[in-house]
Amino acid sequence: MNKHLAPPRPRPFSLPDQIPGALPANVAAALLGSVGDVAFVIDSAGIVLDVAIAETDLLNAGLADWVGKPWADSVTTDSKTKVSDMLVAAAAGEPGRWRQINHACPEGDLPVRYMIVGLGRGGQVIAIGRDMRAAATMQQRLLQTQQSLERDYVRLRQAETRYRLLFDMAAEPVLIVDATTRRIREANPAAHRLFGSKEGALSDQLVSGLVDPTDREAFVAHLGAAEAADDIAPVALRLKNQAIDASFSARLFRQARTAVLLVRITAIDAPTEGHQHDGQLVDVIERMPDAFVLVDRNLGVMTANAAFVELTEMASMDRLRGLKLGDWLGRPGIDLDLIVGQLREHGAVRNVAAVFRGAAGNQEEVEVSAVAAPLGDSECYGFAIRNVGRRLPETPASNQQLPRSVEQLTELVGRMSLKDIVRESTDLIERLCIEAALAYTSDNRASAAEILGVSRQSLYSKLHRHGLGNLVSDNN
Repeated sequence: MNKHLAPPRPRPFSLPDQIPGALPANVAAALLGSVGDVAFVIDSAGIVLDVAIAETDLLNAGLADWVGKPWADSVTTDSKTKVSDMLVAAAAGEPGRWRQINHACPEGDLPVRYMIVGLGRGGQVIAIGRDMRAAATMQQRLLQTQQSLERDYVRLRQAETRYRLLFDMAAEPVLIVDATTRRIREANPAAHRLFGSKEGALSDQLVSGLVDPTDREAFVAHLGAAEAADDIAPVALRLKNQAIDASFSARLFRQARTAVLLVRITAIDAPTEGHQHDGQLVDVIERMPDAFVLVDRNLGVMTANAAFVELTEMASMDRLRGLKLGDWLGRPGIDLDLIVGQLREHGAVRNVAAVFRGAAGNQEEVEVSAVAAPLGDSECYGFAIRNVGRRLPETPASNQQLPRSVEQLTELVGRMSLKDIVRESTDLIERLCIEAALAYTSDNRASAAEILGVSRQSLYSKLHRHGLGNLVSDNN
């Protein structure tokens, strides 16, 4: 059946004759005034005859001042056509429907959803309205939340791309192993080449199956020790079905509340032919826009890329070698000590906010990620440093409506008189000064009134006018 169903229509009372034919005037007025948040009685010429305001938040919106004036003049330009259509439809006796219009108020646009109903007396109608500011605020918060989720998703994808790039291009065989099941989750191309397997063939295999059966017990013991401590010496084992030995090094980390082992393999007797991407990897690190520096256990600079040399404002890499990373990175005795402590405890840190001081005195806000790696009998640390000082600040959501900016005030020319624009500018400056004084005094209104040079009664009046904070006076 392909019949198209007609859209549902509003359902009126089915027994209108049994409804009292005439209500007392005061009952009818109370009923119409309480149906919505605001109600306008309008004559056939569109002039407001009376207004009833049930929502107390609308008392200061100036809606009562439109009695005796055309209702269409109280709305913004884009809503005038809607008002005209609604009045024409009501005059023609068409069923009313809810439509949203925006009133032009001193504090900004006021969204109200109206339905017009005819009163049957000389063409008079009543416009019943519902305040839509709460719904508009909820929509704005939903949009901000969606944008925040999209930004987080983009950052997650970028981090995943960087991880995947480094994981696939590394010359050292690396395995990601589930610490509970001891099965391989991921293996990079270098690991597949070492064991002569096709891409993806190592996934879901027992990691102990990669070594010779005689060495499996020692390998399992090494993995168990890696779960209990971080600084575990590598163990030399013979690979399965191969005439070479390899050094295995495991480190535990957690991902999504799951324990995972990072297993690095170094073939001891393998041919010393270079990886085809080794030179490319070094070249990529040298050219990358983010600064990268490799330091020893004492934080002495071993090597760095061009972006790091530029960030330090030094002439060349040769002048950096041997100097301490703490000469530039972090506040003395705070940031870098915390980062190194996390590195030695967990092996890696991500996205730590810090400051970077150049040799010429310039200071930049940076974001630091670092990782620890073995270096002979000791260890070294690799730092990736990203300059975030030029990022656009993310403005947090505010429960209050932000005041008009200078650009928004100049856009009012032609829509409002110069007197009204100057009054709104004065209100903007007054509100900003009061908010700054309250923030400076930790919301102590007595102190705020003193530094503003006004009486406490005057300050309370201004707080009431601007809708700032609790209006109950305090004795602070």
